[in-house]
Amino acid sequence: MTGGAGFIGSHVVDAYLAQGHDVTVVDDLSTGKKKNVNPQARLVTADIRDPNLGALFAASRFEVVTHLAAQLDVRKSVQDPCFDASVNILGTLRLLECCRTYGVRKMIFSSSGGTIYGECTTRAAHEEDPPRPESPYGISKDTAERYIRYYGKVYRLPYTILRYANVYGPRQDAHGEAGVVAIFAGKLIAKERVTIYGTGQQERDYVFVSDVVQANVAALTKGENDTFNVGTGLTTSVNSLYEDLARLDKDAKKAAYAPVRPGELARSVLSVERARKHLGWEPLITLQKGLEETYNFFQQQNNSAVFKNRYTPKAITRSLYVP
Repeated sequence: MTGGAGFIGSHVVDAYLAQGHDVTVVDDLSTGKKKNVNPQARLVTADIRDPNLGALFAASRFEVVTHLAAQLDVRKSVQDPCFDASVNILGTLRLLECCRTYGVRKMIFSSSGGTIYGECTTRAAHEEDPPRPESPYGISKDTAERYIRYYGKVYRLPYTILRYANVYGPRQDAHGEAGVVAIFAGKLIAKERVTIYGTGQQERDYVFVSDVVQANVAALTKGENDTFNVGTGLTTSVNSLYEDLARLDKDAKKAAYAPVRPGELARSVLSVERARKHLGWEPLITLQKGLEETYNFFQQQNNSAVFKNRYTPKAITRSLYVP
């Protein structure tokens, strides 16, 4: 698995291990965290663009490659489209060549429904809808999908493509490339004011990470040579999302508002009927339950950090000996 030290990937690793699979994680740890990786998995610190990646494939003889490693930040893709393409397109090509050369029996690819479809003005996006990416990140994900289908057709490399909606849940980083749920939860727990860009009426399809994990588990044995949306089919505005999270924090402040960021979609939502029919998958976690689990995770992380900072030997020494 690539990207197995990241937010979604580490949860998928846990699920694969629980099913009795041997799991090797390939991650350069640029955004992933070593602490996220289940100790039962083998961690190989490497870049998916590394020309020597084939040696790992030759020695390991992997059966399935679940590919989650990516440049994830839409804003960074706009600032540096060459880097975005090198990771998301060339990195995927490197993996495809390794799969073809060393007899991998299937690739499972994590794509992005939120960026590939563009605006969903009148209905939920379906897999048959034409791609309308509005950022280099969306273009690179769409291009990677095209290469995967090419390898499937020409080299008979089976694949399943999973297009995620807005994924949230425990282990998501509240900084850097985080999603809005993690950012809001982190701000609330830090007692900081949340900033909402635009009117807050932008609508998104929020899917909990455990549901995404189950789609990856289903894809191990189903959905060959097909593409599936992984979302809920439901929309929630950014304003409503913040209100739901704020109810979990007694000290929550009113949100501040700032100008809308360029390129932000007004509405994104995915139809999941094909996944229900062909993967036997459907989302099970309600937004309310998912937000509670996510908030509690960040609260526990915060409490743990406070405890460590307060009771380190250095802190105790200061309290005893410094006037």
